[in-house]
Amino acid sequence: MTHSIEIDDLVCRYRRTRAVDGLTLRVPRGSIYALIGPNGAGKTTTLKTLLNLRAPSAGAARVLGVDSRRLGPRELARIGYVSENQRLPEHLTIAGLEAFCRPLYPTWDDAFATELRQRFGLDPAARLKTLSRGTRIKAAFLAALAPRPAVLVLDEPFSGLDPVVRDDLAAGLLELADRAEWSVLLTSHEMDDVERLADHVGFLVGGRLTLEEPMSALLDRFRRVEVNLADGAAVTTQRPDAWLGFSVEGRAARFVDSRVSAASPSEWASAFPGAAIESARMSLRDIFVALTRAAGAPAANGGGR
Repeated sequence: MTHSIEIDDLVCRYRRTRAVDGLTLRVPRGSIYALIGPNGAGKTTTLKTLLNLRAPSAGAARVLGVDSRRLGPRELARIGYVSENQRLPEHLTIAGLEAFCRPLYPTWDDAFATELRQRFGLDPAARLKTLSRGTRIKAAFLAALAPRPAVLVLDEPFSGLDPVVRDDLAAGLLELADRAEWSVLLTSHEMDDVERLADHVGFLVGGRLTLEEPMSALLDRFRRVEVNLADGAAVTTQRPDAWLGFSVEGRAARFVDSRVSAASPSEWASAFPGAAIESARMSLRDIFVALTRAAGAPAANGGGR
């Protein structure tokens, strides 16, 4: 099996609204795949469909080779899940949560659970209802990871957490990813964490996938370009579609080139004769903002279907 998750022409409707509209994507086995996009893009609906929490209106989704509509206890025991809105049994202690989950997962690893508890600084005697939100998320990660799942699904797990907690969780995921061939499907608006974690990325807008590629390829092909126009120079009106967010202020023209290649500097120079041109690599956050604005969608932080 080369792909842990396969989605083909998936459609999910809420009454007359298509939250997911013909989505096709692949999550390679052993990868950390980030599905990003503006609020309301269809990310959470996609994850719920994968986990059989809602049925697709059309198309199909498969996890570990099994149709999402046919996922049963055996398959679900191989899937870990953490969500920003996840509810835990608050009357339990950390140790009680482990005892509750242990019989549900044949692959539960007690030694690994202990390691995770120590890594995340969790007190086994602490009751979940007394914990901060960040510590509860750490407990949710413990419960999701201790069975050593083949697939881990994370829906905005870092939302609203302070940088120290996010760093602890991200560092733990990176270390674990080096140990075992598992797959992670992640949605998040915390672009710094996504850039550090993911090796594949898909950009979802209006329920449609507008790009899907390795993270390294995405970062390599975007540049922020600033042009100091020559005196009296006219600004070309013939601009490639790959130039996003083109603007002119005084003698400065600015845009994002989304298809950078070895020939790009010559193309810029040809478009702006005599100009001084500078370009810079972009972070995933800046690429996200440029793509979201180009799609005409709000780039707000937070959740959304």
